[in-house]
Amino acid sequence: MTTRYIFITGGVLSSLGKGIASSSIAALLQAQGYKIKIKKLDPYINYDPGTMNPYEHGEVYVTRDGAETDLDLGHYERFTGVPSTKNDNTTAGKIYFEVIQKERAGDYLGKTVMVIPHITDRIKSFIRADAENYDFVLCELGGTIGDIEGLPFVEAMRQFGNDLGRELCCFVHLTLLPYIKTAGEFKTKPSQRSVKDLLSLGIQPDFLLCRGEVPLPDEARSKLSLYCNIPKTRVFNAIDVPSIYMIPEVLQKEGLDREIINFFRLSYKAPDMKKWQPYVAAINDDSPLKIGMIVKYEKLKDAYKSLVEALVHASYAVKKQIEIVWIGSEELEEDSFDSEAMEDLDAIIVPGGFGARGTEGKISALKFARENKVPCLGICLGMQLMVIEYARNVLGWHDANSTEQTNDCKPVVSLITEWDKDGLKESRSESGDMGGTMRLGAYPCHIKADSLLHRVYQKDIVHERHRHRYEVTVDYRTNFEQAGLSFSGMSPDARLTEVVEVESHPWMIGVQYHPEYESWVGCPNPLFTSLLEAALKYKEGKNEKN
Repeated sequence: MTTRYIFITGGVLSSLGKGIASSSIAALLQAQGYKIKIKKLDPYINYDPGTMNPYEHGEVYVTRDGAETDLDLGHYERFTGVPSTKNDNTTAGKIYFEVIQKERAGDYLGKTVMVIPHITDRIKSFIRADAENYDFVLCELGGTIGDIEGLPFVEAMRQFGNDLGRELCCFVHLTLLPYIKTAGEFKTKPSQRSVKDLLSLGIQPDFLLCRGEVPLPDEARSKLSLYCNIPKTRVFNAIDVPSIYMIPEVLQKEGLDREIINFFRLSYKAPDMKKWQPYVAAINDDSPLKIGMIVKYEKLKDAYKSLVEALVHASYAVKKQIEIVWIGSEELEEDSFDSEAMEDLDAIIVPGGFGARGTEGKISALKFARENKVPCLGICLGMQLMVIEYARNVLGWHDANSTEQTNDCKPVVSLITEWDKDGLKESRSESGDMGGTMRLGAYPCHIKADSLLHRVYQKDIVHERHRHRYEVTVDYRTNFEQAGLSFSGMSPDARLTEVVEVESHPWMIGVQYHPEYESWVGCPNPLFTSLLEAALKYKEGKNEKN
């Protein structure tokens, strides 16, 4: 199998959508029957994003094999259905760390270790790894062309193109094409300068994707072609659309996939776009389901990117529009709890997080959901807080808490130091490193036969992805189950609590794992579909009462 490589870079500024562009190109190639893989090169010095503040980096995405990665890998999976692995994301920090380890071991035989060739060779090795089984490997470079951190990666890409020859390697550059409304003009200069920066580093882009709010006129396309030395047929308009899931079809109609296939001298055939059809038109709905998201970072939606997209997938499955209502958990502390704001919701989600800030507000929201029979899903920390709320307000254990928050408590949630994975022992300690020491990746969950969870999944065992340090303490399981909180999902050895559900509630489930990581286009996670179905039933019940 001959593997072809596509490198995606961005210029002018960040957040243009390189991840969505990479995912869309991959999806279009996949729709023609090609086997694809997408990788991400991140120039920052952190080893991985695992310890980074969400305000710095947004969501941390977790692969099935337990790597903490860039959120763009979530887009890759959602668009293509191809699971990412720990070998699909690297950082400058990881590259330098690996090179220094080899230097310390004497692998360079006393030579002076340099950016060229040692760092660039390691980057090229990452790009080539596991590539032989794919028709196309797409590599997205994070950041913006011109960033000093990204220079070794750009040089490695340049070398890679020379090593393979241009018939097996192409470069796609994404830029901003601003439209000045007062002048009624497109400004091509930012794109020209960005391409010039890339040329100065030895790379001539083959395709130009121009991000903008309005369609690209032929005059501007011709100008970009002339000044950027790119054929006019390879200058594309990446226009704003209502949904990211419309982008593959938009780019396909623009002819991007045909031009890429032509570049590689392959035979073009009409792509199978069936799975994208439900997402092309918005759901017509004048009464959307209101889903309350009780969060710590209400002003940073990217911290919950996969969760939002999982709800979008489920909304198309039930053919019902949703409206996410973002509620800061600190606004729900006991002395400022506003029940009226909660009464308008059709379902409540309490997602994961770290630290004590806002946890009491989340507990108040969970109490409201339990007492008022509002459909509710607790995820990771949200599940742990569901257990704490039940312990305090049903069992009467007023000092119940997690040892993550305080040691002066009845520890219904605590640090588990040893567990089984794939027949091997894994362990951690309170004094260990913060990064990479959590229970990470996919673990099996055995589902109780007569549970709501079993009706949701229609399976006895599921594998879902985790990212956490603390676990619900199984010592009190008998107390909880006698009081009506069922432990409906457990690890194979029954030592780790995976799922709890409130038996007296129509739909209240807490999961220790992150089901949003296993939700893709055309394949929503059953938990979110079931939650929306319960929300619809709850909404109809409210309307009948009114």
